[in-house]
Amino acid sequence: MKIHFIGIGGIGMSALAQLHAMGGDIVTGSDRLINKGMTDLPVFNALRKLGVVIFPQDGSGMNKNTELVVLSSAIEEDNLELLKAKELGLKIIHRSELLAAQIAKGRTIAVSGTSGKSTTTAMIFEILTAAGLSPSVIAGGTLLSLQEKGFYGNVYKGAGDLLVIEADESDGSIVKYHTEIGICLNIQKDHKEVDVLHGFFKTFAAQCKTFIYNGGETGLSEIFQKYKSFSLKDAQNIKMDGFGSSFTFAGQKFKLNIPGEHNIKNALAAITVCKELGVDLKAAAAALENFKGVYRRFNVIGKHNEVEVIDDFAHNPHKLSAALRAAQLRGKRVLAYFQPHAFASIQLLTKEFVEMLVRTLRPQDIFWLTEAYYPGGTIPKGVTAENIAKTANLKNVIFDKCREKILEEIVKSAKPGDIIMVMGARDPSLTNFAKQILETLKTQKRAVPECKICMLGNCCINNH
Repeated sequence: MKIHFIGIGGIGMSALAQLHAMGGDIVTGSDRLINKGMTDLPVFNALRKLGVVIFPQDGSGMNKNTELVVLSSAIEEDNLELLKAKELGLKIIHRSELLAAQIAKGRTIAVSGTSGKSTTTAMIFEILTAAGLSPSVIAGGTLLSLQEKGFYGNVYKGAGDLLVIEADESDGSIVKYHTEIGICLNIQKDHKEVDVLHGFFKTFAAQCKTFIYNGGETGLSEIFQKYKSFSLKDAQNIKMDGFGSSFTFAGQKFKLNIPGEHNIKNALAAITVCKELGVDLKAAAAALENFKGVYRRFNVIGKHNEVEVIDDFAHNPHKLSAALRAAQLRGKRVLAYFQPHAFASIQLLTKEFVEMLVRTLRPQDIFWLTEAYYPGGTIPKGVTAENIAKTANLKNVIFDKCREKILEEIVKSAKPGDIIMVMGARDPSLTNFAKQILETLKTQKRAVPECKICMLGNCCINNH
């Protein structure tokens, strides 16, 4: 089958494109980043290795022989590719429909919730793999363990009948999935208002053979009363620091080498699902202790002069708070850079972003905010990230459109013991920005410390 993906560089789209290319289909795709000259990204190179041909997003990749066109909710109605597909009379489906077809082929575990889906999906996959069940996975992030084996990392086709996926609620496509096991980690305002999201999740829960939710999250017990649950209270002897945690569950000791209370919750979700599938807790504990994580989920870029630079995918208030709190466990101060991933996100969540900043930042932390990532499309009138900074009205929240200026300020402010966080989604240049900060830390000329006794610098003749 000849399939064309509009926006093939997206994490969910690239996963499905890889899966179909692996299965023998002729796959092409387009991406607006190609139009911008960003042709050498890892995701594009991984797709090309599988024989996928990638075009600019201008309609040139489709013709009358294209049998199926796949798009996501990020594609606007006036997109040139979509208009060309309609002009040619091609069959057009949403990404979720293609994923639903994959779900129907075997026993699927679908991980849902506003935050934590990628990490929990990865944890479940790793536990099932360690248990010898050879699962497949379609993830919303790239698994570092799969990257080490030479894969791009967001999709893997195992020999067993189990498939682990993320169920996306942002566009309502979650209601299309009928799964063996469904799990809900949390529900917060993100993409849609909470009451709308509740409707999506209720429908999804009813379509799962087994549904499990986090009973410790606000509001979930009220809408999921008749289903199975887990919570942080199920864990005993919890110990946390800036590098990981340990806890006991059902008599079995677990250790995680990724920090934050949110990751204990993710692990409990994964353990609960795998226990439901009959996996031994000892095997689960071994898998989680060896768990390497997901790309851009608190990934350490490097360290210089006791200043550590960390790259993170956090982009909504809940994710930002979790990442910042994990960093606060690890550093004396947190110097954070945040680029919102969309103007629509700012429009919907300004109040929640402000509340998060007021609630989470310590007086010693500094939070730099820049304008939203703009890959193209319509910008809502009057919407800017500067509104978040103005409304928060905190001395340690600074807005600036210039990334280079913020880099200079971060490097100038950094002291031993600090954690520098680069946070945001969608923009493929963010990781390189984090690397640029680290390199600048290494190459900058710092003033020679004054002698503590005579208060002179390197001209102190007394060798104190």
